[in-house]
Amino acid sequence: MIRLLLPTNIEEIMKIKALGFEFRTNLWAISLYLLLLAGLLSLGCWQLNRAEQKREFLAQQQAGQQAPIINLNQSAIGERYQAAEMIGHYDAAHSFLIDNQIIDGKPGYFVVTPFILDKQDKAVLVNRGWVPLTANRQQLPDVSINSEIVAIKGRINQFPSVGYKLAGGEIPTETWPAVVQFIDSQVLSAKLAYPLYDFQIELDDDQTAGFVRHWHTQATIPPEKHQAYAVQWFGLAVTLTGLFIWISTRKRREHSA
Repeated sequence: MIRLLLPTNIEEIMKIKALGFEFRTNLWAISLYLLLLAGLLSLGCWQLNRAEQKREFLAQQQAGQQAPIINLNQSAIGERYQAAEMIGHYDAAHSFLIDNQIIDGKPGYFVVTPFILDKQDKAVLVNRGWVPLTANRQQLPDVSINSEIVAIKGRINQFPSVGYKLAGGEIPTETWPAVVQFIDSQVLSAKLAYPLYDFQIELDDDQTAGFVRHWHTQATIPPEKHQAYAVQWFGLAVTLTGLFIWISTRKRREHSA
């Protein structure tokens, strides 16, 4: 026979009697247990979600890498991570510096320069790589480039992401090169007075007029490791539940003695 006595206030003990055992606890203990359990389960689900995101990332990257090279002078509809080639010229007078970019623990900028496609009035933003922050923030790095007609190669990618998009962070400074916190192609297009494609080209390592380029080619943490982390969090949730039950029932045996 099972008897359940529920507490009427937070300090009273709840009792469940069954098969000669008595489970004794109170609302304080239950609240703490449920809080910890919810946290552990949330962390486990978060890791499973991260594993799925990494699988999608790797699948998308592999599809892009296996796609044939696209010529942006003929078509600008490509896949993320797809290799691209184009002919045109850099807008040498207008480069953007994406602030707060960390490479090898050092702060700096990504240098992004518009590349106007030959026989078109539209440009694509080319990420030429990373440059370190100077000792004086008021002194911007030299990112000059000539504007002769050239053929360049790179890969299609999204613009660099940031943790938090502060209000106004997409608005570049007035002087050139212009500093910006994150890229909004429409905002930059309005400043340049000509249209931009809504993606960037990460300049290949063997191309000239570039800086430090360590483009990501794979996920830092594979999906399998995220799944292993999820198992650990769920295992801790099971352990917590077992420990909670064991402590509560053991108090009953000690009390009975």
